[in-house]
Amino acid sequence: MIGSQGRATSPLPRMYYLWLAGALASVLGDAVLYFALGWAAATHGGAVAGLVLTAINLPRVLLLIVGGTVGDRFGARRVMIAGDAVMLAGTTLLAVVSHHVGPAVWLLLATGVLVGVMDAFYLPASGSMPLRLVGKEALPRALAMRQGGAQLVTFVAGPLGGALVATVGLTGTALLNAATFAVILIILIVVRPVFDIPPAKGSGSFVRDALDGVGTGMKDPVLRAALLVTGGVAGFLLPVVPLLLPLLAREERWSAGWTGLLFGSQSLGLLGVTFVVMVRGANSRPGLTAGVGVLVAAVGLGVLGSVPAAAVPSAVLLGMGSGLFASHIGPLVLMSAPHSHLSRMQALLTLVQSVSLLAMNNVLGNTARLAGPATAILACAAAMAVTGTAALCSRALRTATTAPPALRPPEEQSVTAAAEPA
Repeated sequence: MIGSQGRATSPLPRMYYLWLAGALASVLGDAVLYFALGWAAATHGGAVAGLVLTAINLPRVLLLIVGGTVGDRFGARRVMIAGDAVMLAGTTLLAVVSHHVGPAVWLLLATGVLVGVMDAFYLPASGSMPLRLVGKEALPRALAMRQGGAQLVTFVAGPLGGALVATVGLTGTALLNAATFAVILIILIVVRPVFDIPPAKGSGSFVRDALDGVGTGMKDPVLRAALLVTGGVAGFLLPVVPLLLPLLAREERWSAGWTGLLFGSQSLGLLGVTFVVMVRGANSRPGLTAGVGVLVAAVGLGVLGSVPAAAVPSAVLLGMGSGLFASHIGPLVLMSAPHSHLSRMQALLTLVQSVSLLAMNNVLGNTARLAGPATAILACAAAMAVTGTAALCSRALRTATTAPPALRPPEEQSVTAAAEPA
């Protein structure tokens, strides 16, 4: 199913590789800093640790739509340059202050708020950059490369964060993160998106433009279906590995090494699919493939919850389903969004994921406590099966295509031509 477009062999623009290297360096720096903040907050107790996490997540969720609107109004690249400059100054200041006063609670909370606010503006702009750098034809491969790179960075971030905190503390970790912001800032100044478009003029009212972004996502049949399915996946798939799998491991008396193998198996399945998309390209029916990916993940969850002895193959299936979904739904949302709404659609996509994950983490955690983690995983499998079936039953999602106009049926060509602005 993957690679049926037959047009994925052309190399990606060099500017994309340059931007991606800087973006992944920044992701690594952020992940290490989050670890350091959490570690420092834990020394003050669980209540403070929870407050620091809330200080990051709450502003991010509340301001995402605002951030997406700013990105469309002023240009994604400008917003990213401004955001990196602010974070470069903020993390440098964190290093200086923490060196003199230590990891004070007020400092950790202030840093968390800064990170959350800047993420709300930065993430929507950053999410739209691959399309601006490579165009529509190469977008699935570009996003797959970014996804695979981020997965590898996640592998490195944990051990690196622990080593840095143990050796140089919060101060040194903050300086490392400041260095990554300096790198990506220089890269953004140098990189000129080939496929960029002028910032949207807007209606004159910031609030109206923000609401227009939400309305566009809800009115467009492809975007609406993609956002709803993404919400389901975020709520019932994303919490499984970090939340339910460790609980299942403790119930089954699995060792830490065996549990780590399951984490790696899930990542192996995800990276395998991502690699295939990078090399061969994505399927020309991304909505259909994303729905199939949800069902594959549902099968993996069902096996994991009902046959713990088959945990390794079920984790691989889970990763493969995740990879199929993520590598196709992301390009579909970007290519279906109006060019004037790219950042706002990325903001809406991130918001749907964040709210769904935030709500279901608590629900699934309590379900695991009352009925056991295996039951919670089986509930996720059932919900994912319903989500995948709904995706395949959605005509807009099932028939959405990224094939060039010349390869589409005549009726689709006429519809596409009518939908595209003059």
